Amino acid sequence: MALLITEECINCDVCEPECPNEAISMGPDIYEINPDLCTECVGHYDTPQCVEVCPVECIPKDPDRVETQEQLMAKYEKLHVE
Repeated sequence: MALLITEECINCDVCEPECPNEAISMGPDIYEINPDLCTECVGHYDTPQCVEVCPVECIPKDPDRVETQEQLMAKYEKLHVE
């Protein structure tokens, strides 16, 4: 399942550089996560790095984008295998 950034985001800029898939970018009002690029850091780290650094804990799992570990790994491989 991809992650999402909620309206509690304070635009502190700490999550964007932590994302190894470049899935986080500034939206019209707050940062947003592209669910097609988000692997919850599977393939890179044991835990989602954006969640680890977020000072206001506004990055939950997206209930509309449920994915298994296998699906997240397949997405990682598709994004990073040349």
